[in-house]
Amino acid sequence: MLEKVSLFTSKRDFFIFLLACGFILAYALLIEFQNYKKLTYFDSCLVSATVIKQYEKTKETKTGKLRTYQVLKLQAEKGFSFYTTANKEFADAKGKKLQLILYADKVTLYEFFTGFYAYSRVLEIEEIPTLKQRINSHISQVHKNQNIANIYQALYTASPLNWELQSAFSALGVSHLLAISGFHLGVLSALLFFLVKYPYKLLQDRYFPYRNSKSDLFIIVAIALLSYLLFLDSPASLLRAFAMLIIGFILYDRGIKIVSMQTLFLTLVLLLSFFPRLLFSLGFWLSMSGVFYIFLFLIHFKHLHKVWQFILVPFWVYLLMLPFSLAIFGSFSIYHPLSILWTTLFTLFYPLSIFLHSIGFGDLFDKILESFIALGETKNAVPLAQKWLYLHIVFSFLGMWKKSFILLLLLLSLFLFIYAMYYIT
Repeated sequence: MLEKVSLFTSKRDFFIFLLACGFILAYALLIEFQNYKKLTYFDSCLVSATVIKQYEKTKETKTGKLRTYQVLKLQAEKGFSFYTTANKEFADAKGKKLQLILYADKVTLYEFFTGFYAYSRVLEIEEIPTLKQRINSHISQVHKNQNIANIYQALYTASPLNWELQSAFSALGVSHLLAISGFHLGVLSALLFFLVKYPYKLLQDRYFPYRNSKSDLFIIVAIALLSYLLFLDSPASLLRAFAMLIIGFILYDRGIKIVSMQTLFLTLVLLLSFFPRLLFSLGFWLSMSGVFYIFLFLIHFKHLHKVWQFILVPFWVYLLMLPFSLAIFGSFSIYHPLSILWTTLFTLFYPLSIFLHSIGFGDLFDKILESFIALGETKNAVPLAQKWLYLHIVFSFLGMWKKSFILLLLLLSLFLFIYAMYYIT
């Protein structure tokens, strides 16, 4: 049996790769800097942007009066995101494209990359609904409970969840299921492969038996997934997953080892080179962390039988991602450990829900989802000092080279899990 080869066989190859990525990064940063200069050159700038979030907020003014207004989060066509405000009577514009004058001359370069607030004046609201808006509107009509509709909108069109749902799903440990990522991409790619495989096989046997079916099927599935990625405006976690899918297939096709930290490093460096904004994306880093821990398990426990790997990986990922969840979100409940079960069941639920919506029975699981949301209402805030997360990250990196640190990593994660369970009981 032929053995898989490593991606970088010499230091020279590694440094050539880094040098090439350095040039790409420099060019990408130059483009971003030019966009920043155009935005801040004058006191105001005409911007075209899409409303991602919109919610009402009330605060007390200096005179002691209460003022209610609309908060808008927008994504500009140039890639940057920002917040602005509108009066209380401003119409619901979620998902719509706006033309507005933005007063962003005081925005710093760091704020340009991470997101900023600026005053604005809306000139025009595009009333022609986009495909995404039409899909979201259809989903709203299918479901009487708008929280349930919001869940499906998040699953299918990457629409943001409202604050109540975010809080409930964070307490249940299933926030990752509602943010379209590699998990969803894996399910969709498997579903597409199954749907395309047999029709392609019939055509291949008759018209082009000389073709490589694996490569052709991958190209068909990849094009479909790329179209979906662009339709969703390339969310960070899904972009990471798609890049790993492409890189993984290329490496596999050339007999290069896929499950290695080199592959993960290659994906990370390439994505940050082409899309430097990802450096400031929390979703991107959480997505990379999840894959890192899966690879860490498969590298150190490759001697285990495939069945045991399949059983243990969900428990492993849950425990090792728990410190991130506690330190960043701080929300926990007695049902949080059941996220391992929910994640497994979601593999069946996700494609089935797509099928049910396509045949007119999209509300079949509404009562179950309402009960599920209710479980998330029994939540507690579990404070976790940042030093524990930093220690966890240090053990994680050291665990790549020494297996003894894997034991320390597991013990630390178990300790934090017991701490969280004790804190809420």
